Amino acid sequence: MAHFTVIGLGRFGVAASHELIHLGHTVTGVDSDSKMVEKYVESLTEAVICDCSDETALRELDLASSDVVLVAIGEDMQSSLLCTLALKNLGVNVIWVKASTKAHHTIVSKLGVDRIIHPEEEMGIRVAQSLNYPMVSNFLPIGDGLYVVEIHIKAHLDQTVLSKLLGTTLDDSTDDSQTNVERNPKGKVTAVMVKRDLAVFSKLDGNFVLQTNDALLLCGSRSELKYLAPRLV
Repeated sequence: MAHFTVIGLGRFGVAASHELIHLGHTVTGVDSDSKMVEKYVESLTEAVICDCSDETALRELDLASSDVVLVAIGEDMQSSLLCTLALKNLGVNVIWVKASTKAHHTIVSKLGVDRIIHPEEEMGIRVAQSLNYPMVSNFLPIGDGLYVVEIHIKAHLDQTVLSKLLGTTLDDSTDDSQTNVERNPKGKVTAVMVKRDLAVFSKLDGNFVLQTNDALLLCGSRSELKYLAPRLV
């Protein structure tokens, strides 16, 4: 269990706080608006009224005990920047900041924070990916052009096994004349895990048969996953 401080109790900050608590962590919520603090005092581990742009006031919060401080201040870029600068001056170990604009991102990046978050942009990308690839339930970029995606098998695959779909045999898995999907380059898609009801299978080989309603986690490049995913639904 970790302890987090979330500064700014708007929709984003509150959603992050509640999810962290749901995951078993403790959260101190901080906001300059007393009404917002009173609204969430019962649902957070601790709720504090504080002028988040005032370094002296922030010094009273014992932020060093937090594993991460999340600056979730919304559209008030000046307050967000002053708060972030104060946190750096106070020696807070790990700082995440929500950025609303490119200018906000640029300035925050100069302060050397650990992560900058663009919730609206990131959610927009997720929605677009879901619209473009409806067979993909979730996806996670992990860097270097690689993604982990979750695909739910919604049709019977007649003894189709992973060895016919993954790795070096991927290009031969389906006749090009029968598909409108652009042929992917040589490469490897790795099957990470299959979830079947309450059972989880992590050691997958060429003899593993996918079944209807399986949840399959795959890792690979976007082009490889784009080529493969439609063949599994």
